Amino acid sequence: MSFRTSTPAALQWGLAILLLHGLMAVLGPFLAPYAQDQMMAGLPIQGASLGHPFGTDQMGRDIFSRALAGGWIVIGLSVAGTVLGVLLGSAMGLFSGTVGGWPDEVLMRLTEAFLAIPFLIFALLIVSLAGPGLQGSPWLLIGVVAAVYVPRVARMSRAAALDVVARDYVLAARLRGEGAWTISRREVLPNAMGVLLVEFAVRAGYAPILVGTLGFLGFGLKPPTPEWGLMMAEYRNLLTTQPMAVFGPGLMLATLVVGLNLFTEGLSAMASRGSAGRTP
Repeated sequence: MSFRTSTPAALQWGLAILLLHGLMAVLGPFLAPYAQDQMMAGLPIQGASLGHPFGTDQMGRDIFSRALAGGWIVIGLSVAGTVLGVLLGSAMGLFSGTVGGWPDEVLMRLTEAFLAIPFLIFALLIVSLAGPGLQGSPWLLIGVVAAVYVPRVARMSRAAALDVVARDYVLAARLRGEGAWTISRREVLPNAMGVLLVEFAVRAGYAPILVGTLGFLGFGLKPPTPEWGLMMAEYRNLLTTQPMAVFGPGLMLATLVVGLNLFTEGLSAMASRGSAGRTP
């Protein structure tokens, strides 16, 4: 039995989930029943109830209000890191595929070297090298997400560039004496935009997992920031007595990732169908 959803359904469900998370991120802090840092909003370590859907923590803070306040943090860090990584990786890959020769060889060998490192180890290495002065900074997390994605995006954008540079209008641009950067920007980029948009959507689907994982391991934002991974790490000792303290933020993170992956699946399928339809 297959559980694969159709392309329109995947797009619709993914978009609906993402819109819901977007609304919660924007309106959540204003609609939350309590302030995210309000102590004794209820009895300490209180289970889920109508007044406290995710229960309360050791200091009586409402976990549901904290999770709502953390939505814009997770989404903001994920989107900002993905945008930066896609921009840098696309520039590198498009230039490499356009110019060719030894610059292409050097850039791609460096890219392959970084791709050989597991992305989580690479992220932890960057955080460790940044030193204690920068650890816990949102700018560092954005940079980590971008650094992890640059070599992956560069490889995909180079492949898209190689498909474009063989066409006649690129040859005509070379004969006019245009440089590699100009050709990359004017000729290659517009024709590779579809691939790059799909690549952005794919990478955005994994960014919340990376941000949450770093927070859970203690390498993300500092307490008491209500980031979902950090919240799960803070409340893991309550798993047997107040499981919703962990499952609540985990559910928020899981639904965001599912929505992003559904949206990405539908977008990738539509891009593939469009490419097949243009093939003579």
